[in-house]
Amino acid sequence: MKAADADILIIPGYKNSGPDHWQSRWEAKLSSARRVVQDEWSKPERDAWTARVAEEANKAEKPLFLVAHSLGIAATTLALPQIEKPIAGGFFVAPPDLANPALRPKHMMTFGPWSREPLRFPAITVASRNDPFSSYETAEETAAAWGSLLIDAGEAGHINTDSGHGPWPEGLMVLATFLKRLRA
Repeated sequence: MKAADADILIIPGYKNSGPDHWQSRWEAKLSSARRVVQDEWSKPERDAWTARVAEEANKAEKPLFLVAHSLGIAATTLALPQIEKPIAGGFFVAPPDLANPALRPKHMMTFGPWSREPLRFPAITVASRNDPFSSYETAEETAAAWGSLLIDAGEAGHINTDSGHGPWPEGLMVLATFLKRLRA
């Protein structure tokens, strides 16, 4: 599958993805990509975020490919029962530990716990060994429960602009290879 053959849905996490974030750069680069825009980025509300992801996903006119970061992954997995369109695949980056009582802001915990149900589509989860929002072991357990391939990003922080991942060409190469292996 080529990127142009899919509706690529970019799903940012807490506080959105700024202009230098890899998600924003990919959205600008990939002609079939569009972003889920939440009403309130700084105070995420589980039901509202989940409903918005499902609403945007159900607008897909081509096979749907999900690209979610951090809390956007949680909103996405919660929205899955409401998504009626066929999902070709998912690319999940830096899933936070939603069961960690030290997670801040604390209301992000309302998005947890993670579903342990296997995903109904192929997925890749990329996790860092020094993500301040999750241990690698937690991300590893979550990806395994989903049946997702886990990619070890090494010590890459939260894989966002603050950790030096603006364009993130390595991630884009993984995405392109993954898309190429999927069938439309």
